[in-house]
Amino acid sequence: MQKPLIDIDAFTMFVEGLDHPECATRGPDGATYAGGEAGQIYRVSFDGKKEQLAQTGGFLLGICMDANRNVYACDAGRNEVTKISPSGTASVYSKGSAQRTMANPNFPVFDSAGNLYVTASGHWKKHDGCTFRIRPGGGAGATEVVDERASRFPNGCALSGDGKWLYIVQSLMPGVVRLAIGSGGRLGEPEKVVELPGTVPDGVAFDVKGNLFISCYTPDIIYRFSPAGELAVLAQDPLRVTFASPTNIAFCGEDRQTLVVANLARWHLSKTTMPDPGQPLHYPVI
Repeated sequence: MQKPLIDIDAFTMFVEGLDHPECATRGPDGATYAGGEAGQIYRVSFDGKKEQLAQTGGFLLGICMDANRNVYACDAGRNEVTKISPSGTASVYSKGSAQRTMANPNFPVFDSAGNLYVTASGHWKKHDGCTFRIRPGGGAGATEVVDERASRFPNGCALSGDGKWLYIVQSLMPGVVRLAIGSGGRLGEPEKVVELPGTVPDGVAFDVKGNLFISCYTPDIIYRFSPAGELAVLAQDPLRVTFASPTNIAFCGEDRQTLVVANLARWHLSKTTMPDPGQPLHYPVI
């Protein structure tokens, strides 16, 4: 194993006392939002103070947000994308299309027009995952399947900076593929980006220079894949203390230079300061 770019001691505890957080994202207010194993939505301020905003009773995987601070959560316990208002009111945004219901919805990402791309992992080792596209407003009539080829447990996803590609983790590939976004939001043929043998990759995030960061459920490692195609270990924790099944990652803070790591196997978010900001997310008005 190559030497990590960052020593694990450069990562510190951001907030503790969460219920096995699988996900984290930066909100339009600059705060960090995270989910919990019993459907909790947490808001974490810059100084690490947390408040619980809601609880769906499900199991929250990936989350994203709109301009009005509504949270869109992939709830694997309820097999739906749940919309949670700032006041904590939860409603169904989508359970899938008329032709196919969601099975293990995993990660959502908004494009600039407010379309929500959602990976649905399907069943472990069945290779029956898919990707949905939900038009603004949600519901079955606004939801369609846009890809069934990247089916090997599709997990975290991210849009390229120019919005032309959707990058999807396939945990059982294992690695990352990308699909061109065509007219009407349809997705092109999956193209291999990087393979990661011996791992279970989970989350992805871009910085402004186009570096792709990939967090792994196992082993406890985060990779950096450069635009030039160079794969490096960003950081690794063989003791499973600071990283403990690092699932999703997000660039947070006012300047987007704080890399926040969700640790599913423990009760905390960890963080470090990165040299370059994360790629801005889209916060549409829905």
